[in-house]
Amino acid sequence: MVAVLDKAAESDLVVLIAAPNWAEVAYQVQRKVGRSRWSDVRTKLLALPLEIVAVGQALAEIAAGFKATRKMSLADCFAAALAKERACEVYTGDPEFRAVEKDVKVAWL
Repeated sequence: MVAVLDKAAESDLVVLIAAPNWAEVAYQVQRKVGRSRWSDVRTKLLALPLEIVAVGQALAEIAAGFKATRKMSLADCFAAALAKERACEVYTGDPEFRAVEKDVKVAWL
C-alpha cells in the first residue's frame, strides 16, 4: 500500500478512503503501536494525497446492496461502494473483494 501512496504523491493523484475504512486504519494502528502513537501516524497519513470520503445516503445504500448480496465485511462493502460510486479502482489484497470484481475494478496487491 505504501507503493500506491508513493505513486499517488508523485503523480498528483488523490487516494480515496471511505470514512469507515479510515476508522479501520485508526483502530488497527492504535492496537498495533498504541493510542499515543496514533497522533503521529495520523499526521503523517493526512500529509499524503489522501481524501477521507464521508458516508452519505447514496454511498451507504450502495454498500448495503453489496452487504445484502455478498459475503463481505461491512467496511469492505464501503470500500467497494466508494469505488463503484467514483468509478475508480480498489487496491487490496483481501480475497473478499473477489465477490465484487464484476462490479468494481480491483487492483490486487
